[in-house]
Amino acid sequence: MPLNRRKFLKKSAVTGAGVALASAVAAPAAEAAEARKGARPAKRYSLTVMGTTDLHGHIFNWDYFKDAEYSDAKGNAQGLARVSTLVNQVREEKGRGNTLLLDAGDTIQGTPLTYYYAKVDPITAEGGPVHPMAAAMNAIGYDAVALGNHEFNYGIETLRKFEEQCDFPLLGANALDAKTLKPAFPPYFMKKFRVKGAPPVTVAVLGLTNPGIAIWDKAYVQGRLTFPGLEEQAAKWVPKLRSMGADVVVVSAHSGSSGTSSYGDQLPYVENSAALVAQQVPGIDAILVGHAHVEIPELLVTNEKTGRTVVLSEPLAYAERLSLFDFELVFSKGRWAVESVSASVRNSNAVADDPEITKLLKDDHDVVVAYVNQVVGTATEALTTVDARYRDAPIIDLITKVQEDVVRAALVGTEYASVPVIAQASPFSRTSEIPAGEVTIRDLSSLYVYDNTLVAKLMTGAQVRAYLEYSAEYFVQTAAGAVVDVDKLTNAGGRPDYNYDYVSGLTYEIDVAEAAGSRIKKLSYEGVALDDAQKFVLAVNNYRANGGGAFPHVASAPELWAESTEIRTRISEWVTAKGVLDPKDFASVDWKLTRGGTPVF
Repeated sequence: MPLNRRKFLKKSAVTGAGVALASAVAAPAAEAAEARKGARPAKRYSLTVMGTTDLHGHIFNWDYFKDAEYSDAKGNAQGLARVSTLVNQVREEKGRGNTLLLDAGDTIQGTPLTYYYAKVDPITAEGGPVHPMAAAMNAIGYDAVALGNHEFNYGIETLRKFEEQCDFPLLGANALDAKTLKPAFPPYFMKKFRVKGAPPVTVAVLGLTNPGIAIWDKAYVQGRLTFPGLEEQAAKWVPKLRSMGADVVVVSAHSGSSGTSSYGDQLPYVENSAALVAQQVPGIDAILVGHAHVEIPELLVTNEKTGRTVVLSEPLAYAERLSLFDFELVFSKGRWAVESVSASVRNSNAVADDPEITKLLKDDHDVVVAYVNQVVGTATEALTTVDARYRDAPIIDLITKVQEDVVRAALVGTEYASVPVIAQASPFSRTSEIPAGEVTIRDLSSLYVYDNTLVAKLMTGAQVRAYLEYSAEYFVQTAAGAVVDVDKLTNAGGRPDYNYDYVSGLTYEIDVAEAAGSRIKKLSYEGVALDDAQKFVLAVNNYRANGGGAFPHVASAPELWAESTEIRTRISEWVTAKGVLDPKDFASVDWKLTRGGTPVF
């Protein structure tokens, strides 16, 4: 799943009936009542479950693309080294034997560090290294981690090697073997906590991953794994865990809480279904939420069958926050029962790095810093993505040019060699810059931050037109005479930047005064109005080709060719071969924003 989708949500509404918010779960005054009766006070136990999610390879507070300490306007800090300090503090406060540490997935993809140990010095090689994320999480003492969709980005072999290197289980109750339909990974994890003078408290953790893996990483999982819905699998496993003696059931779910899906109706399962799981499946006490990259300190959802409250929390991605679930249990009638649960988050910017993690992983980090600072070419002028959302920027043309060249070369000698090649690319970042002068791997990597690969799809002119109309829904409808505020012009309906596409090789206007669906004007190919029946080869990233963003026609279009080399690597190879990065070799103004035929800019 792509990155940088940050919103901040603190006790706000969530889609779906029966979802409600409150400041805490009310706890009965059982102990006081028993004291009044003269009865012996009930046995009690306090348990704290800690959680992270969407770490995406962040071990240190370091921006590999800027070659500097990470910083943002909100003062956030990143990295497992900071989280380790927070975890140590909580264990000191609560007692290590009274805590559990979980993660909700997306661990081994997202930074040059994770790319390096998947592709440059791969953990799968004979005698290869231990993955830095495995080393860090082992050292911190994670108890269990749910699979994220990005765990599958480098293929199942890499994931299995990472799993082998971890001292904790990777959980995925809804990651099933496609042939047997049995879990391909452990569905759950159980742990007993000793209580003086009483039976132990048994905690079960159910791990659930995202159904979108079937689309986003189809090349790796098709025919091998299948991913049914979270609600369905939770309904199957939670009763089993209770029957096995679980006093507490926690779900670690790589699925947001909004009840929405980015892939439309391509799958019969909801992408962001954590709140639906809480609402529909009895027997769950708390859910650690992942995938959406939002901060939710505490969200309370009422289960529609039992009326009980389920507590959800999602810590901010990249190890910027640590969620805490504080449980109070009481022993009554021969068993433990959850009396109350509350959730909160702690901010990693409040602490320093754990020196033990720094000592353990600094060498791995330094190797990657040296790698990304290798010079691969020289730029004749600075290129930036600052205004790439609303202007045809040369820096995005670089991506489409590379993709066109790679696909044309791949189709030489085939029946499609003479079919025109066009290409898709998105303005992933608003801050990427390739400076004038020396160009490094990190400069180019910052332009294409995802590990996407290239696919060639056969499309008709009519399908390309529909594709562009869908893409143009990204712009907010703006009347012809209205003042244009570029900060309010884009991201209509909450659509992220990575779901807006340029398409090279064509010329067109996007009339933002028109309603969505009627915005593409003067669409032409080689100076002639586009023929709806004409065939094109669309060079497109695998996320989009597999249905990511729900763009029309592309997922179902015939696939002519695909490869496993990252587009980011292809860009570096192209620049290295050229030696000189000059916009005249790749840039052209193919599209512009208009209102009634008049350019917006």
